[in-house]
Amino acid sequence: MTTPLQRVDAYIDQHFDRFVGMLGDLCAIPSVAAQGQGIDPCATRVAELLSAVGLDAQLIATAGNPVVYAEAKGTRDTTLLCYNHYDVQPAEPFDLWHSDPFTMTRKDNLLIARGVADDKGELVSRIAAIAAVKHVLGDLPVGIKFLIEGEEEIASPNLAPFIHANVDRLKADACVWEFGTHNADGVPISYLGLRGICYLELSVETAKIDTHSGIAGSILPNAAWRLVWALNTLKDQDERIQLPNFYESVIAPTARDMELLAALPDSDEEMQELFGNSMFLKNASGVELRRREIFEPTCTICGITTGYQGAGQKTVLPARASAKVDFRLVPDQKPEDVVKQLRAHFDAHGFHDINITVVGAGRPARTAPDHPLVQSLVASAKDVYGREPLIWPMSGGSGPNYLFSHNIGVPIVTLGVGYSGSRIHAPNENIRINDFRNGMRHMAALLMRLGA
Repeated sequence: MTTPLQRVDAYIDQHFDRFVGMLGDLCAIPSVAAQGQGIDPCATRVAELLSAVGLDAQLIATAGNPVVYAEAKGTRDTTLLCYNHYDVQPAEPFDLWHSDPFTMTRKDNLLIARGVADDKGELVSRIAAIAAVKHVLGDLPVGIKFLIEGEEEIASPNLAPFIHANVDRLKADACVWEFGTHNADGVPISYLGLRGICYLELSVETAKIDTHSGIAGSILPNAAWRLVWALNTLKDQDERIQLPNFYESVIAPTARDMELLAALPDSDEEMQELFGNSMFLKNASGVELRRREIFEPTCTICGITTGYQGAGQKTVLPARASAKVDFRLVPDQKPEDVVKQLRAHFDAHGFHDINITVVGAGRPARTAPDHPLVQSLVASAKDVYGREPLIWPMSGGSGPNYLFSHNIGVPIVTLGVGYSGSRIHAPNENIRINDFRNGMRHMAALLMRLGA
């Protein structure tokens, strides 16, 4: 006699080609938020797909791109909220793609297209899981809600107002985040949190116009030098960030966090090969490298713009210079505190002329490693993969999960269809076919575990 989960697997196998086609149709809509392309058609199509599996789906207007919201009741009062997004990154540079980025291509064991991993493959896998569970059980074992935004790739400028205005509508007991991944061997990897971010533009202007470096180089201030000197004060050579009280609110990892990091496979050599580096900062390795990767706050110069950088020479003294700088934050740091600390730091060092503009900000958030949702995630992974997932206490990346954990009060986990070679945001974005299938199975198993 077959089990319900085995019947779910059989349904997924039987309809797998249809789900692949569904994903291809969705990837064919170039919903590039940064360029304003394909947004309304894609949002409409997503709502149609959710309606087709029995959810009450609607488009809700925001000050920017619409949110697709959908819900359905389950046989139990427990409700799972899924956060996804239907917008994608620009596909440029097109010449580096091996196929049309908006025509999904199947090559060997890969599906290749812009958005196939981030985030349309994740979304379709969850819709497929719902279809399979409903077919086998006759109904959903738990309530389900979807919040699918169309601005994630441009820093979600209208997500916070939407959540604040819809807290009661979004109430749930648990949340599955928008991404999930596997390692090279197909082992699922789950993250229990995200670092925060404070993304800033620093700028300085020392004159109205650029000037001749021979005429003005020894009598007028150079904006490029002013900015370089200011940037040079942010970190010492031991990688310690120099802002006042910057580390004061940092919460150290717990013994349980370190236990999880110690259980992860050693990937030092793999990372060195990927990045082309022979060593890591402070010669970190093993567990200490993994600790630094997620629990150490950062200050990164992302780019500098000033003066002339074209071919040949142009003897110019720049009148303006700017830099993009991001701070990755760990619990319980706040981006608004970092802005105040940075202003105080610059003023104390004589850089009153450095302007600070906040480009993006979000607080860190995480779920406790032994939360019941995490236990259900682990058990459902064992149901599908025959082993426990690799659990990271946090991810080094950032996202709006604090809005969910703080305002809606939900614990958050990740599961999905990506893998370490998915080339998210890059040409030839892809997922492995078996990961796509297993992502459906894992989501279905989690729904059934939560409803047990």
